[in-house]
Amino acid sequence: MSALFGVTDLTVRFGRVTALDDVSLRALPGEVTAIVGGDGAGKSTLLRVLADRVRADAGTIRTLDRTRFGYQPATSGVWPTLTVEENLEFVGRSYGMPATSIRTRSAELLDRAGLSTARHRLGHALSGGMRQKLGFVLAILHDPELVLLDEPSTGVDPVSRVELWRLISATARSTTADGHPTTVVMATTYLDEAQRAASVLALDAGRMLASGTPDEIIAAVPGTIARLDDPDAVP
Repeated sequence: MSALFGVTDLTVRFGRVTALDDVSLRALPGEVTAIVGGDGAGKSTLLRVLADRVRADAGTIRTLDRTRFGYQPATSGVWPTLTVEENLEFVGRSYGMPATSIRTRSAELLDRAGLSTARHRLGHALSGGMRQKLGFVLAILHDPELVLLDEPSTGVDPVSRVELWRLISATARSTTADGHPTTVVMATTYLDEAQRAASVLALDAGRMLASGTPDEIIAAVPGTIARLDDPDAVP
C-alpha cells in the first residue's frame, strides 16, 4: 500500500507565538496537495515540519527521511554563485548519486524545464522564473517519493507559472524508479493554483480554515460572489 503523508493535530510554537494550532493535513500519493494562505498563515512552517527542519510541540507527523523527499524552500534553493550545472552536481553528490546518474537525470530534467541552454549560467544571472524552475529541478533530482514545495511560483511571470505548474503536475503523475507514486505538497498564495490541486488545506494565522477538494471548499463557503463592473458604483 502506498504511503500517506501529512500531519494530525499538529501544534508548533516559537516561544510565545503559536505558528500552527491543531492543524491536520493528508497528502495522497499521485496527487498535488496545496496549502494556501497569506503571509504568516503557517504554510512554510508546516512544510518545514514535514522536511524535519522544525520540531513539533504536539501532534503526529508522517513523512520520510531526507534521502526520500525533496524540498524546495521559498528562496528557490539555488546557489547564486554556482552555474546551473554546478548546482545540479552539488545537490546530486549531496544525495550520494553516481556521477553518471547525475548527468543523465540532469539532462532529462533541464530539457523538461526548458533550461538546457542555461546550464553554464550562474544562479544569480537567471530570471526569476528560470531560478524557480531550477529550484524545482534540484528538489526532484534524486527521484524522491515526497516533494515539498514552498511557494514555488511566487514572483514568477505568468508564462513561467504555467510551465512550472506543468512540471509539478507531471511529477505528481509519475512514479519513482522503485515504483512508488510521487506525492507533491506545495504552499501557495494563489487561489487559482490551489484550485488545480487535488486537495487543499486553507490556513490563516496558524489555524485551519478549511480542508478538502477545491469544490468542497467552495461549496462550504457561505454567500455569493458578484462582479462589480464599475468600481466606483455603490451597490
